[in-house]
Amino acid sequence: MKRVLTIVGVVVLVLLVVVIALPFIVNVNMFRPQIESELTAALGRQVKIGDLSLSILGGSVEAHDLSVADDPAFSKAPFIQAKALDVGVELIPLIFSKQLHVTELVIDQPQISLLRNAAGKWNFSSLGAKTAPEAGAQPAQPAKPALSVGKLAVKDGTMSMENISVHAKPQVYQNVNITVQNFSFTSKFPFMLSAGLPGGGTAKLEGTAGPIDSTDSSLTPLQAKVDVNNFDLAASGFVDPASGIAGLANFSGTVTSNGHQAQSSGTASISKLKVSPKGSPAPRPVELKYATTDQLQKQVGELTQGDITIGKALARLTGGYQIEGASTILNMKLNADNMPVDDLEAMLPALGVTLPSGSSLKGGTLTANFTIVGPLDKLVISGPVQLANTKLVGFDLGSKMSAISALSGAKTGSDTTIQNFSTDAKVSPEGISTQNVNLNIPSLGVVTGNGTISPQNALNYQMSAKMSGGVAGGLTQLAGMGNKGGGIPFFIQGTTADPKFVPDIKGMIGSQLGQTPGNLVNGIGGLFGKKKQP
Repeated sequence: MKRVLTIVGVVVLVLLVVVIALPFIVNVNMFRPQIESELTAALGRQVKIGDLSLSILGGSVEAHDLSVADDPAFSKAPFIQAKALDVGVELIPLIFSKQLHVTELVIDQPQISLLRNAAGKWNFSSLGAKTAPEAGAQPAQPAKPALSVGKLAVKDGTMSMENISVHAKPQVYQNVNITVQNFSFTSKFPFMLSAGLPGGGTAKLEGTAGPIDSTDSSLTPLQAKVDVNNFDLAASGFVDPASGIAGLANFSGTVTSNGHQAQSSGTASISKLKVSPKGSPAPRPVELKYATTDQLQKQVGELTQGDITIGKALARLTGGYQIEGASTILNMKLNADNMPVDDLEAMLPALGVTLPSGSSLKGGTLTANFTIVGPLDKLVISGPVQLANTKLVGFDLGSKMSAISALSGAKTGSDTTIQNFSTDAKVSPEGISTQNVNLNIPSLGVVTGNGTISPQNALNYQMSAKMSGGVAGGLTQLAGMGNKGGGIPFFIQGTTADPKFVPDIKGMIGSQLGQTPGNLVNGIGGLFGKKKQP
């Protein structure tokens, strides 16, 4: 036993000496030109690495610096710059035959710069492309590089994404980790990518990609499962702050691309959603089930399914979109039929809709059919809206309208019951315009008119009330008003939080110009609380 232990000890000692001595015996720097040349040829970009060192225990050669040039059409700065490149090698051929057989490449803490121009072309599109032929020579057919390794990885990287056609802040992804197994330019390979998102949150993609397109790497086929957690819409840089869109999104779905057309589908849940510059976060989440088809080179796409669910309320969003520079242009339709108002009421703050102070909507349904066009920060939304059988709780419309003496008899109670409300609405950066307003309040009558709401929520409405029997008094003494089916004109001013109902004196008098002088005098007298002349 003593002899066995001695032999084992000697072997271990010899191996230890070999491990310590080999890095000094084998000059791995002799392989640096070969590594640089093979990587340069494979990527079609100039690759530079620093001094090499051999790790026997790790079975790798480490380069202390790495730099990969960018496409000169985009930038003179490096496309990739890293502190270290670990090259996994087969030790036996390296030690005894001085041959370099690469098994894996691991890039440690790289800085990766992704750039896109106005035409939608990416700076990584030309990766793997061959240099242009000399003048007069026939262009060669694209050839795929011969580089293949068992494992290709990026560890703890930082990736920035920038559109160089506009002066916008780049989007920066932290903690980028990529693992590719059996990498080759000529075949499919499995991959996994995880990253910290701009503004917070995480993303993970797992699937297969390849073969890499020999003319444009960005058109490489791809199939992957995508998971996104706590994606901050406002802080991400993907949404123009001027649009007012904000919220935290969790997403799970799939994406499949043949290199030219990509299809994606999945579900998302968005909490604290805000879709208006003057809005506030919604108190309940919004669920989205979607499917899209994108034409990658044309930068256009179609939303074939966009089911938006808020509680039991369902709206369907469909249509096209196009990327132009830093803007996304929409041309869509939103169809919502008989959505429960109780579920929608929580979304009003997110839409920037302000109800009169202390009031809320209860019961009934909302139907809307909107067209949505324009860039995200300047959307124009227009179409008919109908509200049926609802109640504006905490708002006494009759009391508010009592300032108009003609409506002093109106009694709606502390809550205002709305049998029907319809209008043709238009929402734009200039404010809200509502035409053909028709409001049926059983305890009051029918109110019609037109008006606008400014971006500061200021009201400017010209309305007319056709009162129910027995409601009108005062100015309805004017011939043809109230008693004979005429409308009582008035204005709505103030703000959405505090509306003011003001008599339209000019309109009232103007409607009576066709009456006899006696009736006109009596009507004007009624305006000021005087008795009619016999």
